[in-house]
Amino acid sequence: MKNMCFVVISLAGGICLGCEAEENINRLALVQRHNIQVTHFDPHASLSVGNGEFAFTVDATGLQTFPELYETGVPLGTQSQWGWHSFPNDNDYRIEESLRVYDFGRGRKESYLVQVRTPEHAAKAADYFRVNPHRLHLGYIGLELLKKDGSPAAPEDISAIQEEIDLWSGGVHSTFLFDNEKVEVSTYAHPAIDAISARVESPLVAKGQLKIRFTFPYPTGKHSDAASDWSHPEKHQTTLVENGPNGATLQRVLDSTRYHVNISWDGAAGMTRQEEHRFLLEPRQGEQRLELTCSFTPSTQTIELPGYQETADSSTVHWQHFWTSGGAIDFSGNKDPRALELERRVILSQYLMAIQCAGSTPPQETGLTYNSWFGKFHMEMIWWHQMHFALWNRAELLKPSMAWYQSALPEARKTAERQGYKGVRWMKMTDPSGKESPSSVGSFLIWEQPHVIYFAELLYRRFGTEALREYKDLVFATADFMADFVVYEKDRDCYSLNHVNGAQETLKPDNSHNPPFEVSYWHWGLKTAQEWRVRLGMEREASWDEIIAKLPPFAEREGLYLAAESLPDTYTNEKYMSDHPMVLGAYGFLPPVERLVNKETMTNTFHFIHDNWFWSQTWGWDYPLAAMSAVRLGLPEKAVDLLLMDQQKNTYLPNGHNYQDSRLRVYLPGNGGTLAAVAMMCAGYDGCTEENPGIPKGWKVKWEGLERMP
Repeated sequence: MKNMCFVVISLAGGICLGCEAEENINRLALVQRHNIQVTHFDPHASLSVGNGEFAFTVDATGLQTFPELYETGVPLGTQSQWGWHSFPNDNDYRIEESLRVYDFGRGRKESYLVQVRTPEHAAKAADYFRVNPHRLHLGYIGLELLKKDGSPAAPEDISAIQEEIDLWSGGVHSTFLFDNEKVEVSTYAHPAIDAISARVESPLVAKGQLKIRFTFPYPTGKHSDAASDWSHPEKHQTTLVENGPNGATLQRVLDSTRYHVNISWDGAAGMTRQEEHRFLLEPRQGEQRLELTCSFTPSTQTIELPGYQETADSSTVHWQHFWTSGGAIDFSGNKDPRALELERRVILSQYLMAIQCAGSTPPQETGLTYNSWFGKFHMEMIWWHQMHFALWNRAELLKPSMAWYQSALPEARKTAERQGYKGVRWMKMTDPSGKESPSSVGSFLIWEQPHVIYFAELLYRRFGTEALREYKDLVFATADFMADFVVYEKDRDCYSLNHVNGAQETLKPDNSHNPPFEVSYWHWGLKTAQEWRVRLGMEREASWDEIIAKLPPFAEREGLYLAAESLPDTYTNEKYMSDHPMVLGAYGFLPPVERLVNKETMTNTFHFIHDNWFWSQTWGWDYPLAAMSAVRLGLPEKAVDLLLMDQQKNTYLPNGHNYQDSRLRVYLPGNGGTLAAVAMMCAGYDGCTEENPGIPKGWKVKWEGLERMP
């Protein structure tokens, strides 16, 4: 191909650089070459179906038959956006017991919710409000497989496993042998309700050796686990409140939490209670096929459930629309084997983020698979979970979280008022209520503040004046806090960010003075909020302009930018050469600000960090963070090297999940970061004039429907 730039309107109405009209991507082939194949019980290869509000994760049998086998891998979760629980507050703990007052020299006393350790009652109060509320595991649906002698099957009794997830239709299909008989299971999630439908076919159904098992745990309240406590059946109730020839309803009561499990089936079968929290759906007339639908709902209102085929058809329509209406990237023309692995990560990450991170509340870092940080979500991570939706021409998937921001506005305003600030201060660790959880690190973070402005700007680019009207209050209230938070230093005639917990969390309030990323993000956030005022025909806010003009340039030493102005030993102290290399975010995650940063110095800093950073002590999103910096610095080979760097926390499991360690076997910010970085590598960023700026020379890539990064 000659060195020309072809412009093609994609299926999603976006613009494609570097691909000719006759070379449009075969999206079906692109997606299906990454269908996941499973041939044995692999605790790290469970598969999920879902819709953004609800996800259901299965083992190699196609349902949740052997959950104990997966507890230390990727657990077999059934989770929703609405399913939360709190242990009884029998000791009358108050959240105010976690408050401690600090003076950071910003002209006011500031109270923060922290993990206090004394006195004892206050320490227990802090622990209580970190744990509560926590996300619920709603229940397991598995196969009850019985040998001819009536004894239960073990995993080693299953053979000839052939399981596949068809990404084009969103269905999981599993076949295997048990007791010399073939079993076939297909499972789909409904795209519009919190329900799954399954079809089970086998001679074992007719023989009474295969039934469907429903079991329900109590929550553990632990930081990271499958949220399934089987040791306290007396603490919760599961009641069969309706039981008919083709349907049943179970009521779940866990302290103050209540929800219903509605089940319908085709054919002659009946629901029976086996134990307190264990029920069986048993075929009654020699049929070899059993089809069922099971929904989970907090409502007492019963609805007519769709049948298996209706759910399968709805799922297929939903996923075909998903794959044909957003962006797409095809790396199949490359001989470099890394290209196919990068493409696999991109396809599987799109699927996972759609089912795990596109719901009505921000996601937890492990999505709807299993609990981490008690199932709560971290608002500094929402950028990594959801920003990529806009770049992949799916900006509408950002809207539900923006509605959550609006609902949480009163709580964020209370936090700002409590600390003596104008506007709203967004919480770090929270739940659907928007209430802040005590944290000795998170409460001092500030980089989550401009995220809502970033999202609003992305939505403005997609929806225009509609977004201006809808989100202006969020943008301006956030900017009011940001402007009030800086400290004017008269002797330097500048506005500083002092005593913050940096996004690089090895930086603490006592040593973090003007970290480059936060300074840059404050500049971008206030500048963008000012642009919103202009777009709305409002006068510019003079104080914002003054702050924008007087934020300090990045501190450097020996030709390298420091992690903070107050840390001249950044590159000689191992402590500051680990965790997130956030200085690179000021020239990658964000567009560079010429007054604050010099490209040559940042290039030197990038190379030093690339070669010397303690990458084993980073997190999954640090690799795309650094890759985005490589793209803006004109280092495409480094961008690919970083995205595929051989580090444990940059591992992508067979099911597409970004593995971190034995605690975090799922880490969705890494998946979201990969999508953002790869989109940027192809479509570029504002002001970019180069075609495919992050793609190495000699690589071939076709893409369509992507949007530029700010």
